[in-house]
Amino acid sequence: MNKILYIIFLLSCLNSFSQDTLTYDEVAEEKIIFTEKDIKIDSSTIETRSFEENFKDNYQDSEYIYEQAVKESNWWDRFKKWLADFFKNLFNLSSDTVSGKVVDILIKSLAVILIVFVIYLIVKSIMNGEGQWIFGKSSDKKVIHYEDIEKNIHLVDFEKLIKETLKSGEQRLSIRYYYLWLLKKMSDKNMIEWDIEKTNSDYLYELKEPIFKSDFEYVSYLYNYIWYGEFELDESTFEKAKSAFEKIIKSI
Repeated sequence: MNKILYIIFLLSCLNSFSQDTLTYDEVAEEKIIFTEKDIKIDSSTIETRSFEENFKDNYQDSEYIYEQAVKESNWWDRFKKWLADFFKNLFNLSSDTVSGKVVDILIKSLAVILIVFVIYLIVKSIMNGEGQWIFGKSSDKKVIHYEDIEKNIHLVDFEKLIKETLKSGEQRLSIRYYYLWLLKKMSDKNMIEWDIEKTNSDYLYELKEPIFKSDFEYVSYLYNYIWYGEFELDESTFEKAKSAFEKIIKSI
């Protein structure tokens, strides 16, 4: 009896579940239909705007440049970088900035020293060995260093030079000064045209007076014999040459 009641209860439950289940076709789909009345039209006024002419010029400052161009390093930059690294490692400097400042100070100091040295050479070149200016108050002629005498015979006091060489016993050098003094005198009198590249023969060819030409040929021979000769100059030969040069120089 109980089994029959249990079966009847089960069948009644299945029947009620089947009645509550709906098929897809039984569900009505809801549709929304829009009409022209539902469309809203925007009637507000639109203001036309445009960019100003050359507006880009206002944005050329560095604050508007977001990508900075990297400067290419040249040999000088690489050398300074190498020098900065060298000092950094040598003195255990704290950073690249400190070593870079050290290099900048060093380079500027060397530049100043170089400029001072060049100025010193320039000043020295226009002053004589005694520290006096070339243009003295007592003379309008330049003081020439001895090594430049041959290039500047018109600016040299040969009488003074010869006296100094005779005091110091430099007889061969005094004969050379006699010869250059003679060329200076001849050039001043327009008897020859002075040129450091000319030879004795060139000057001899320019002379016109036969007697003077003969005397010049003789002292030129003495000069070549004494100055270029590789032998000991005796007192007799020196006095003979000295007298011959003094005679021809006085005759001009």
